Amino acid sequence: MRTKAQLQRVVARIAAMALIGAPFCPIAGAQSVQLSDKPQITNAKLEEREVRLGLAHEVDAWATAAEKAQWLGYSVPAVAGDHRMCCGDGNGGLGCGPCRLEGSQSGNNYNVQSGGVQLEGPNNIVILLRAEGRKIGKIRAVSENCVLDAGGLPITWLTGAKPADSVRRLERFVDGKESEERGGEKLSRGALMAIAMHGDASADQAMAGFVAPEKPEALRKEAAFWAGEARGGAGVQLLKRMAKEDPSSDVRAHVSFALSVSRESNAVDEMIRMAHEDASGHVRGQALFWLAQKAGRKASSAISGAIENDPDTEVKEKAVFALSQMPKDDGVPKLIQVAQTNRNPEVRKQAMFWLGQSNDPRALDFFEKILAK
Repeated sequence: MRTKAQLQRVVARIAAMALIGAPFCPIAGAQSVQLSDKPQITNAKLEEREVRLGLAHEVDAWATAAEKAQWLGYSVPAVAGDHRMCCGDGNGGLGCGPCRLEGSQSGNNYNVQSGGVQLEGPNNIVILLRAEGRKIGKIRAVSENCVLDAGGLPITWLTGAKPADSVRRLERFVDGKESEERGGEKLSRGALMAIAMHGDASADQAMAGFVAPEKPEALRKEAAFWAGEARGGAGVQLLKRMAKEDPSSDVRAHVSFALSVSRESNAVDEMIRMAHEDASGHVRGQALFWLAQKAGRKASSAISGAIENDPDTEVKEKAVFALSQMPKDDGVPKLIQVAQTNRNPEVRKQAMFWLGQSNDPRALDFFEKILAK
């Protein structure tokens, strides 16, 4: 008997097939596959192999023999939490839209979705590699409930892939010579995102390597985002270390954004610390901005504290702007208070400007009182 989770996945796949107008059965002239360890695959010439001599060996041997365009795929456990990596609009949260691996809509422009009405996150993530001319040129990662349209190309499906082996093989694409030779930035980004979605401790170790101070700033920023988006508590610990130790103020400013996308409760505490303590006014200002997007009582207190106590007028002005980004019931009264009482004329001027942009009746009352004096 199928479990409830299995039934939910079947329903999601049926809904996804209906979205593209395809019958839930083999299509004439194409092969349609739905087995327990792989996603729904349509319009493909499928070959299935078992990993015997290690994943890296299988991938490298396949790529070396791939003169014409073809795909290779395998699945590994997905990172904990609801991180659905879908093509299209996600079918209203019921499942992933169709992923066309070839053609004009075949890029890495799919959505990372969380929340919604999905009853559970995917158990596995599907890693897809495209090779042509005996080299790998594209890497994609999608959720197991996506429908894959291979555009008539061959797909080699590997069973028995180990997540740690997958991480090690993908690492070679992220910041090494192999990435430079075989696709550059897009290939590196695809591999980095795929690693971040692995439900294995080896992914955390790899992410820590990507943010080492000697790595390029662009890579450190990209890895910081995925640490916040996907890696949970381990990701926050990594970001906290970056916030204190990374030598670049631009990278640390980006860390404040990465913390803002984390779902971990202690991420806000680190953002507050950055807003108070970072040596760079740019970083303090960015931390205040992203705190405002998070909102909440802790954020409000930190922003107000920066307006009163930060020694840098530019940071104070950024904190005023941060108040303008908060929900109006929180931000507008505080902006009025700043406009009335702050000792810095530039700060008061900023508060009045953002009150004027708010279109809030309380701001209008405040201006009427000033003009009446």
